[in-house]
Amino acid sequence: MKKKIMLALCAVAMALAGSTPAARAQSGPRKIEIDAKRFAYSQTEITLKKGEAVILVLKSEDVAHGLRIRELNVNLKTKAGGTAEVTLTPDRVGEFVGHCSVFCGEGHGSMTIKVHVTA
Repeated sequence: MKKKIMLALCAVAMALAGSTPAARAQSGPRKIEIDAKRFAYSQTEITLKKGEAVILVLKSEDVAHGLRIRELNVNLKTKAGGTAEVTLTPDRVGEFVGHCSVFCGEGHGSMTIKVHVTA
């Protein structure tokens, strides 16, 4: 029983310190925030790991926007000033392109984000 308590205390200490990969894994999926504003995303590229869950958070800074990454089955939409999120666990390695899926004006077609999924 003492051993279990000590292990639990060590796990809590590591999680609070946040200095090891094991501690980060225990805190849940990594959140990636992407702000959308005519006609660009705040991040032009993101890197994910195959089989590792992440939470994509899309925030609109002006008008309605979306984020569609067809090959990864992602299709987020948010209203003006809103937020949308999805948990994604990539199941394949590769380079993918996400596009704004809500027409947001004249530069809509150039609103893209590159997604790199590594092994």
